[in-house]
Amino acid sequence: MGDNPPVTPADYARLVLLAALWGGAFVFLRVAAPVLGPIWTAEFRVLLGGLALLAWFRLTGFDAGLRRHARFYLLIGTVNIAVPFALYSYAAMHAPASLLSIVNATAPIFGLAWSALFRDERVTLRKATGLMLGIAGVALIVRPPDGAPAPQLGWALAAALTACCAYGVTGVLMKRFASGASPRGMAVGNQLAAALVLLPLLPVLPPLAAPTPLVIANLLALALLASGVAFLLYFRLIVDIGATRALTVTYLIPLFGVLWGWIFLGETLPAAALAGGALILAGTVLVTRS
Repeated sequence: MGDNPPVTPADYARLVLLAALWGGAFVFLRVAAPVLGPIWTAEFRVLLGGLALLAWFRLTGFDAGLRRHARFYLLIGTVNIAVPFALYSYAAMHAPASLLSIVNATAPIFGLAWSALFRDERVTLRKATGLMLGIAGVALIVRPPDGAPAPQLGWALAAALTACCAYGVTGVLMKRFASGASPRGMAVGNQLAAALVLLPLLPVLPPLAAPTPLVIANLLALALLASGVAFLLYFRLIVDIGATRALTVTYLIPLFGVLWGWIFLGETLPAAALAGGALILAGTVLVTRS
C-alpha cells in the first residue's frame, strides 16, 4: 500500500467539500464580477484569500518561504492565478456559472498538450483519445444555439478556455522552476504574488457599479472559501491520498457548478452543452488516469 494509502471516509468528505467549494466559485463570480469588473474581482479574491492563508500559516508556525521563493511565486502567481482568475472573472460577466464550471474541466487536457509539447509526458493512445474527446466537447459547447451569433458569450468562453490553457502550462513551469517550494507555500505565495501583479491595473479598470451587500458577501465567499479553505483542503488531500487521487476533484466540480447554478441562479443548459460537458469529463478521465 506504500504508494497508494487507503482513502478514508474523511478523505471522501474532504474531496466532495472541495468540489462543492470550487463549483460554488463560479456562482460567486457570476454575482460579483458583473458589478466589480474582472480586475477588482480577481484582485480581492487573491488578496483576501492569500492573507487569510498567511494568517493561518503564521498561527500554525508554517514558513511559506515568501522571500526565499519570491521569483517562483511571482512566475506561477502570474501564469496560474492572476491571468486565469482575471479571465474567469471577465467570462463570468457574460456566461452562465454552470457552463464555466464545465469548461474548467478542460484544464487537465491542456496540461497534457503542454506536457507533450515540452516532451515532459508521452502521449499514449488512451490520452490522445481523451484529448480528442475534450476538443469535441468544447466544440459542442461553443457552438451558438440555433446558429444565432452570440459574440459576448463567445468571448467569455474564449477567455475561460485561455484561462484553462494557462492552468495547463503550470505543470511544465513547476517542473522547471519549483526550486523546492512546498505546496502549502505555493498556495499562499502564488496568491499574494498574483495580488501584486493585478494591483497596478485597479485604477485603470475601476468597478462598474457600487457593490451591494450581496456582492460583497459573494466576494468574501470567493476569497475565503474558494481560495482559502479550498486550498487547505486540496493540499491536505495531496498529503493524505496523493496528487493523482486529489486530481479527481476535477470530475466533481462541474456537477456542483451545474447544481449550484440551477439552485441559486436559476440557470439551465441546452442539451448540446450538457453533451459537450460529458465528452470533456470523459476526456479528462482518460487524460488523468495513471
